[in-house]
Amino acid sequence: MPEQMHLKPVMNANEVNDLLKGAYPQLNDQYDFYQAIEVFPGGCTVRLNADERHLRPGGTVSGPSLFTLADIGGYVCVLSHAGPDALSVTTSLNINFMRKAETGPIDGHCRILKLGKSLMVFDIDIVAGPDRQTVAHATGTYSIPPKRSSNEVK
Repeated sequence: MPEQMHLKPVMNANEVNDLLKGAYPQLNDQYDFYQAIEVFPGGCTVRLNADERHLRPGGTVSGPSLFTLADIGGYVCVLSHAGPDALSVTTSLNINFMRKAETGPIDGHCRILKLGKSLMVFDIDIVAGPDRQTVAHATGTYSIPPKRSSNEVK
C-alpha cells in the first residue's frame, strides 16, 4: 500500500500497542492476538494471530474476529495519525467477506482515505493464507474527539 507522505504519524506501532494495552486491556487479555505491526504515513498494518479460539464451525476464522481486526486497523490509524486520544470511536464500519480464512497470521493493510479534524475515513484489505489472498475488505469512519487542554485527563 503506498505511503501518503502528506500524512505524518505521531506514534509508531510499539507506542500504539502500549496504548492499547493500557486503554483496552480486554482486547488481548493474556495473549497477543491483535497487534499493530507497522505504522507508516497514511496507514498501518495490523495482525490477528488467529488460533482455535477464533474459529467458527467448519474451521473458518469467524466473522466477528475479522470484523474486530478491521476495527482495530481503523483505531490504530486514528491513534497513530490524529494523536493518542483513546476516546476516538467508530461511527461506521462496513465489511465484505471474500473467502475463508484459516488459523495463523491474518494481516490488515489499512490506509487513511481522509483525515479531518473530527472524522477519519479508512479502508482495510484483510489478507491470509500462504498466498496472502484477500479474505475480507472493509471501509469505516472514526470520530475524533475535539482537542482538549493539557490539564484535562485523556
